Amino acid sequence: MSIQTSEITDVQTATLTPALDNEASVRDYWQLLKPRVMSLVVFSGFVGLWIAPGREDMHPVLAAIAILCLAVGAGASGAINMWYDRDIDRVMKRTKNRPIPLGRILPEDALGFALVLSVLSITVLALATNYMAAGVLAFASFFYAVIYTMLLKRSTAQNIVIGGAAGAFPPVVGWVSVTGQIDPMAFWLFMIIFLWTPPHFWALALVSNEDYKKAKIPMMPLVAGDQSTRIQMLIYTVVLLAASLVPWFMGYAGMIYGVSAAVLGGLFLLSAVKVLLDKSDKAAKLMFGYSILYLFLLFFALMVDHG
Repeated sequence: MSIQTSEITDVQTATLTPALDNEASVRDYWQLLKPRVMSLVVFSGFVGLWIAPGREDMHPVLAAIAILCLAVGAGASGAINMWYDRDIDRVMKRTKNRPIPLGRILPEDALGFALVLSVLSITVLALATNYMAAGVLAFASFFYAVIYTMLLKRSTAQNIVIGGAAGAFPPVVGWVSVTGQIDPMAFWLFMIIFLWTPPHFWALALVSNEDYKKAKIPMMPLVAGDQSTRIQMLIYTVVLLAASLVPWFMGYAGMIYGVSAAVLGGLFLLSAVKVLLDKSDKAAKLMFGYSILYLFLLFFALMVDHG
């Protein structure tokens, strides 16, 4: 099934700026930062910082500032995403209650808020840690806000595959905040999240198919079909399992992480097989929920493994 450009344009040219229902609250601006997404960003970034060589020599205040900058930068990118996607957010059930579609925050206010936070987070990170860490954060923010949100999301079914790189940068930012350079372990942290992203989001897409269809977003189930999507999810999960074991095989992590990666990855693979065999939404919902737990537990095991 193809998504027509004219259909996408129709959604984009819909009324984008409703009248403000009420004065925006602190809670509205907090929701603009996508706090649930930010929690995973903060945790993975903290793990990257925690396991980086030389972390013991980093002052705790500087470490806290680095993680705060990462959180604020990620939140700012999320706010830019909400600003740009305000037309399709109004169409989708999952996003229609966000602050901008509800008319609680004006689009221009949201954009200004996001840009100030983005510049502030990058500048403070550069001053508190190093320019390399600030550069990685700046590139990640640009990738998510521009490459993914503005260029890929509405134009290709590979939006999540390519755009997933943006969400894979937080542990790299944490690592580089300590070391000032990108080492092999930082690369593998990036690859784990990069490979995790497609099966994670496609599980959601299978459940929210009609929502994406209404918004004219070319998610994989709409373009390639549900069955093809399930097969691709299984393939990515197999590759993810292999990639998650590389740090153990290469000596970057110990037995605690290695066993955890094998067990957690095996369960993730089992959930992908169930999605392939079970055509109901239940299997996809379970895989989506487990995918979040998987990443938290995998990175937690890595943190414990490094003491």
